[in-house]
Amino acid sequence: MRKRIAVLGTAALGFIAIFLLDGGTAPPAQAQAQAQAQAQAQAQGGSARAPASVAAVAGQIGGQDIFGAYEPVANWPQDLAELPGHEKWTWGSAEGVFAESPDRVFIFQRGELPKIPAPRPRRTPEFGPSLAFPVGAGRVPMRNATTASPPANGGTGQIAEDGLRLYTGKFGVDAQWEHNLVVVNAQGKIIEEWTQWDSMWQRPHSIYISPYDPEKHVWAIDDHKHAIYKFTNDGKKLVQTIGTPGVLGADATHFHRPTFLAWLPDGTFFVADGYNGTRVAKFDKDGKFLLDWGQKGVAVGNGTSPPWDTRPGYFNNVHGIAVNPDTRRVFVNDRSNKRIQVFDENGKYLYEWSIGPEPAQIYTIYMGADHALWGGDYGTSKMVKWDEQGHFMYAWGTYGIYPGGMWGVHQISVDQEGNVYVAEVNNGRAQKFRPRPGANPAFLVGKPVYSAWK
Repeated sequence: MRKRIAVLGTAALGFIAIFLLDGGTAPPAQAQAQAQAQAQAQAQGGSARAPASVAAVAGQIGGQDIFGAYEPVANWPQDLAELPGHEKWTWGSAEGVFAESPDRVFIFQRGELPKIPAPRPRRTPEFGPSLAFPVGAGRVPMRNATTASPPANGGTGQIAEDGLRLYTGKFGVDAQWEHNLVVVNAQGKIIEEWTQWDSMWQRPHSIYISPYDPEKHVWAIDDHKHAIYKFTNDGKKLVQTIGTPGVLGADATHFHRPTFLAWLPDGTFFVADGYNGTRVAKFDKDGKFLLDWGQKGVAVGNGTSPPWDTRPGYFNNVHGIAVNPDTRRVFVNDRSNKRIQVFDENGKYLYEWSIGPEPAQIYTIYMGADHALWGGDYGTSKMVKWDEQGHFMYAWGTYGIYPGGMWGVHQISVDQEGNVYVAEVNNGRAQKFRPRPGANPAFLVGKPVYSAWK
């Protein structure tokens, strides 16, 4: 009893001390929480004053910020193998994910892959006495979904028209071209199968709904088709095609492997074009071409390999785009040049920042209503946060195939409740991350702008 009284007394004194040290301005709840943390530390034999915390959840005792301010939702979504007639198949390379709401999430992928159980590690003396495969079973992937899924030729500068010709797998055995676009609910259960469009896709890349469209049309980009498709929200009707399917180019009606989209409040939108197009194209709300900017950065030195030309406005794979709806600034992921370039809405170069040295490689970027820019990093398997000026703010994430591990995050989406979704091309899955109780908002990926629909 005496110990309890002493601890409570310490807490009270700590509350008063913190209030006075802060000039009498500390919020009572905050000061009380700090005092309680100090009292707990003292009761456990620690110092009287708890150290400052930089954890995603302030005052956390033990643990690590492996998943940042989130906890992964295991077994989300359901396995495709649970569908009747698909017992032998699972998710392919997941390229796109978009949350219309917590209970309606789109997943865009490159077909299905065989469901293969991970084998037990075995020594392979024919290659070396100390080698075993697979390495670290249960933690390290045994299959790279993006190289296993059709088509081939998906990298920077590769020709779309050779994609199926160079694919060495056999359909029906090594892959199935089915369930390219599905919708799942909050529990991950598949509630819609847009299989009526499967034959149209060649290489699904990203999926969206404009936050400024009250009809909630669904936009899908196919980079090998060089086209953007706009559907009714229920998927029953294709209402618009932008670009000329199957025909590459770089003008008002042609793309060269487009990748991502971003909108302004008036419906104006920007196309990242793309793997080979090396430009940004701007369209009005009706899909009328307005202008474009960007030039291909030639290689320095021998002319065929890095380092690349990094003058302002030059690109080497435009693979990610985001806009600030207030300033109308356009943030462009110049992927192979390892930088973010920032422009005004008409293509005037403003500034840029580096995303970091090797192994950093940002695959996609996302800007929420808080105007912070997040990037999914393939090389480090982290989610990286910068402010609008490029100041590094925070990063979280780790590599792996277990729930929460990441490999090849290709699109990021956030719903109205703050749940984060990622599509992983290499792991071959979409994942859902739920905010941890008490998480500091500064560590959370910002919720998206919703103005025309809720």
